[in-house]
Amino acid sequence: MERNLKNVLVISFGFLLLFTAYGGLQSLQSSLNSEEGLGVASLSVLYAALILSSMFLPPILIKKLGCKWTIAISMCCYIAFSLGNFYASWYTLIPTSVILGLGGAPLWSAKCTYLTIAGTSYAEKAGKNAKDIINQYFGVFFLVFQSSGIWGNLISSLILSQSSTKVNISEEDLQCCGAYNCLTDTTNTTGSTKPSNSLIYTLLGVYTASGVLAVLLVIIFLDQIKSDQAETEKEKLEAPSFWSTFLATFRHLKDKRQCLLIPLTMYSGFEQGFLSGDYTKVYVTCALGIQYVGYVMICFAAVNSLCSLLFGKISQFTGRKFLFALATVTNTACIIALLFWKPHPKQLAVFFVFPALWGLSDAVWQTQTNGLYGILFEKHKEAAFANYRLWESLGFVIAFGYSTKLQAYIKLYILLSVLVLSMVTYGAVEYLEARSSPGTPTAAKKENGGPHSQETHM
Repeated sequence: MERNLKNVLVISFGFLLLFTAYGGLQSLQSSLNSEEGLGVASLSVLYAALILSSMFLPPILIKKLGCKWTIAISMCCYIAFSLGNFYASWYTLIPTSVILGLGGAPLWSAKCTYLTIAGTSYAEKAGKNAKDIINQYFGVFFLVFQSSGIWGNLISSLILSQSSTKVNISEEDLQCCGAYNCLTDTTNTTGSTKPSNSLIYTLLGVYTASGVLAVLLVIIFLDQIKSDQAETEKEKLEAPSFWSTFLATFRHLKDKRQCLLIPLTMYSGFEQGFLSGDYTKVYVTCALGIQYVGYVMICFAAVNSLCSLLFGKISQFTGRKFLFALATVTNTACIIALLFWKPHPKQLAVFFVFPALWGLSDAVWQTQTNGLYGILFEKHKEAAFANYRLWESLGFVIAFGYSTKLQAYIKLYILLSVLVLSMVTYGAVEYLEARSSPGTPTAAKKENGGPHSQETHM
């Protein structure tokens, strides 16, 4: 057991170090690299590359390299992105975003495969139920991993608040913040209060070091899975070829319920994209300065983690419909309030209320949508989760893609429209489910966020 637990902890802390850097960088992209929308363009490219890689790279790499080396090499792709930020330009950020996107899917797949094999092999030795052990391992992993959002953003805020160029943002400039932001970076002088290069380099240096530590931790301390175990697991991985996986993903769209869940799944990408790409830039950086972005995102990450844990527990009593309704009401209220709110430094608390409520809603979108996929498509889990990743990533790509082209209020209207559509189509899924099994109300079926929950914070 000790050995297995050691491996689970090595993977967990490796991911913690890696995503401390990536999470902090993602939150800052729209504010740090705002010239011509370079930051959000790079995130859009990154998620597009992720969609491509998740379709065919994971099985090939895991088969060739095994889980340990797939994890180590994929982690290096993330370090490339940190390095690309040192000299941020279209020629450095776009290629490194593609590299990170390509490494993302194999990293997560290898992690899932490793934890599953470790859990299964321990359960066999100890004569326990494999599913329970695997769930425990994923529980440990997410407990450690989820805090990465807090550390990455804390580092960025502490370093960027050292800035000596404290500028009082004039009332005139504050008029440019919020939903009706003045789009152009030239008119808004707050753009010129970008932290000094030395501070940015210090921050990137810390992030890069954190990524390198993650790779070393995995290479030195993670045991290679015994070849016989990996072989049997490889056969499972290997059986479907790229084309059959690719086709299975799209064949799954014949299921009416999968098609009806597309808006809800894409909405998850849209709302996370809005918070990290737009809220941080036109509300927080514009009115308070870039050093506050980290603190605001910590608030989001902390509430998100706590609520994910809480909703996973209470969903069996309340049923998922209640939680979806709660998230819809909370998110709608936030969107409407953001349309009318004029951000001002004097209302500091308000800047944190929005991400906190957003975190509560996001926890429902993540855990319950993942759980819903697991319950509805029990027999075709792989194809279903491939669809989940595909549509959510597409939501991110679109949200980051139009980020610099539209004013914030238009994005908020788009968000609201997609949310309303999602709830209509989600209602239709529940109706179909209730009709297909009249004896058992769907909400009463055991809800389970499962090991997949929160896996989407790629």
